[in-house]
Amino acid sequence: MSMKILQRKYQKGFFILSALVLVLTVPLLIRGLVWESLKPARDQGPLNPVMISSEQKNISRELAALDKKLNSRRPKSYYLVINSAANEFSLYRGDQLITRDKCSTGSYVLLKNGEQQQWMFKTPKGEFRIQYKTISPVWKKPDWAFVEEGLPVPSANHHSRFEYGVLGDYALSLGDGYLIHGTLYQRFLGLPVTHGCIRMNDESLELIYRSLQVGSKVYIY
Repeated sequence: MSMKILQRKYQKGFFILSALVLVLTVPLLIRGLVWESLKPARDQGPLNPVMISSEQKNISRELAALDKKLNSRRPKSYYLVINSAANEFSLYRGDQLITRDKCSTGSYVLLKNGEQQQWMFKTPKGEFRIQYKTISPVWKKPDWAFVEEGLPVPSANHHSRFEYGVLGDYALSLGDGYLIHGTLYQRFLGLPVTHGCIRMNDESLELIYRSLQVGSKVYIY
């Protein structure tokens, strides 16, 4: 898949997620605007109860409409929200928060292999779905893993590409090589240290694996 196609895909997902965030924040903006609109009246003395009542009704109608719109977009089953800035994830079921904990996301380190190849280790943002789930996953090391270690890049299926036990007990694919998985270096959780995947501790990973199904939504921002 070309870089332009990936960029369009991630941008589309990011716009969808941004819309959800906007739906959540608009009610607060409305309250602020209404309060500012009443400022001249406040400066002149006590507010007219009739005016206040009318504005409150307008706000209530706006909030009800926004709540309805939000609820129509919110998944009814389990879904995952990942804050890549805070390196924190939240697992929800409908509007109920199940758990929240630390994770690790992309480091934004740029790795170059001469002038021909380069990799930016960032976690993509947007709306994703679980593509498949694996127990006891085996990591097939990509080319950058060898470049990073200063080693020659082997053939596509060379035995040196396969490593066991480094991804934890479970892995969930987001597509395009990005996984939610475990780590041997749990002391670094909460820091941006990955090559783009989302790392979790053992307990959180097991809960996520058992809660999310193939097709479940994952929002990354």
